Amino acid sequence: MNRVRQAILRVGFYALTIVAPVLPALADPLPAGFVRLADIAPSIHQDIRYAGSDNFLHRKVIGYDAPVCILTLQAAQALAGVQQAIAAKGLTLVVFDCYRPARAVADMGDWTRQGGPPDPRWYPGVRRGDLIAKGYVGELSTHSRGSTVDVAIARADGPSVAKSACGAIDADTLDFGSGFDCFDPMSETAHRPLGNEATANRRLLVEAMRAGSFKNYAREWWHYTLRHEPFPTQRFDFPVSAE
Repeated sequence: MNRVRQAILRVGFYALTIVAPVLPALADPLPAGFVRLADIAPSIHQDIRYAGSDNFLHRKVIGYDAPVCILTLQAAQALAGVQQAIAAKGLTLVVFDCYRPARAVADMGDWTRQGGPPDPRWYPGVRRGDLIAKGYVGELSTHSRGSTVDVAIARADGPSVAKSACGAIDADTLDFGSGFDCFDPMSETAHRPLGNEATANRRLLVEAMRAGSFKNYAREWWHYTLRHEPFPTQRFDFPVSAE
């Protein structure tokens, strides 16, 4: 009887060794509570600047392995609600940055401390080494908590208007008076004077995001954080990756 049992066990072991290699490999999951925005709100346009070279560093930022928006589930669902509301007006959200790994924040800080002259496109009125002291680049970032998003509005049916010479000038958005990541006083949400259209568009974005439970950072018209965010004191450092 013992020999029979041993034979059965051997057969089972060999069967497992044959079957196991053909099982599909599973992708590394996101941390609990995080989602890719495309899985929640696929109609929101994504223009993730730090995954490429068209940003104020002029290169890919450490930690961005793919041009993908990742957020906490609560923030993604709230942003989907904003998208649904403005879609009725023929508009769409465009996101430039979402969750930002702590290693990316450190990379930006290290790059800033290397110093250099002003950059007429991204920071025309301040030297590179002063970006932290002036508050344009942070030693820490709310983005690393997963519920902050850099966002604008565009027409859903195509190109909008010519852009300011400062910031992300080729982003396909409405006129906001400056581009995303223009490190200059003109990017303050309530900055005056602005053209009537830019002022109205900033107000439209503030009101739409406020209705979706997001609060604006007054120094950047594009920067919003979810009220009652799920990880208010925790920062994450997993890379931004595609599925």
